[in-house]
Amino acid sequence: MNWLEQSIMYTRGVARGQVGTTHELTEARQHTFHYTMGPYSDPVLNIAPGDRVVVETRDAFDGKIRTEKDLPSQHLKVPFLNPQNGPIMIDGAEKGDVVAVYIESMLPRGDNPRGTCCLIPRFGALTGTEYTATLNEPLPEITRKIDLDEDGVYWSKRIKLPYKPHIGTLSLSPEIDSINSLTPDNHGGNMDVPDMGPGSITYLPVRSPGGRLFIGDAHACQGDGEVCGTAVEYSSTTTIHVELIKNWQIAWPRLETDELLMTIGSARPLEDATRIAYHELVRWLELEYGFDRWDAYMMLSQCGKVRLGNFVDPKYSVGAAINKKYLAPAVA
Repeated sequence: MNWLEQSIMYTRGVARGQVGTTHELTEARQHTFHYTMGPYSDPVLNIAPGDRVVVETRDAFDGKIRTEKDLPSQHLKVPFLNPQNGPIMIDGAEKGDVVAVYIESMLPRGDNPRGTCCLIPRFGALTGTEYTATLNEPLPEITRKIDLDEDGVYWSKRIKLPYKPHIGTLSLSPEIDSINSLTPDNHGGNMDVPDMGPGSITYLPVRSPGGRLFIGDAHACQGDGEVCGTAVEYSSTTTIHVELIKNWQIAWPRLETDELLMTIGSARPLEDATRIAYHELVRWLELEYGFDRWDAYMMLSQCGKVRLGNFVDPKYSVGAAINKKYLAPAVA
């Protein structure tokens, strides 16, 4: 049996895995991209649970870095980064529900697709920043344009990296706040978790009527931590299948793949993001998989996995995961 047929999305979702109408969310239809996720922007699309949406995302720099001579300080204006498609309204989504987003595919967009990686002044893990204030001068500004296709990311004549795309920023709306598209939190946001790519399901807690789904910030590839502050940022055509799960109380984003269940926490310092992620994973095992709390806690100390999303943004993101094989019922 295909793992999707056994996934939480398929077994508990309103549409039970059936794909409904396919919608096209082109750049023209989006028209106005957003730099905050909240309950106040005008919806761009209404869909039913089970519908598919083909989304044309812009890169994190809104296409303003066109050549290797373009310096971020001359072309970018913080915090107007990570332009978001949406909000997409999901029929019937209410506070206390969960929206599931299965990423079906991510394709490079354009006749000659290229990605962009930059060193941005006072941004990144190994430089002084607004939040880690030092008297050191900023690192040099450097822009790299990288050829890419579905076969690989051509970093240099010597190095070809795997094309392993994922969505950096995926979220629903907070209940009352409007949060910038650079900041992750319990609504989702700029988590930059590399597992959030094709073949994954992300579960997001609904806090505003209709859910208000935002998506953007596609990466052609990214290492753990996104250490220099940017991945290989690119424009994509991303196809998602969106489902609604009624009356499922979760506090933070969760992720499911064919092999893993993962919980994602975002905070500063990094250890608090890790604590949130593991706390949520222990609670999940206790509440839904029949584990004793302390047994789950001790077991995760032996088999838990940690995925570092980013540790460069206003908050850091960490995923805590367990292999699904440890959730199977005991054999009599």
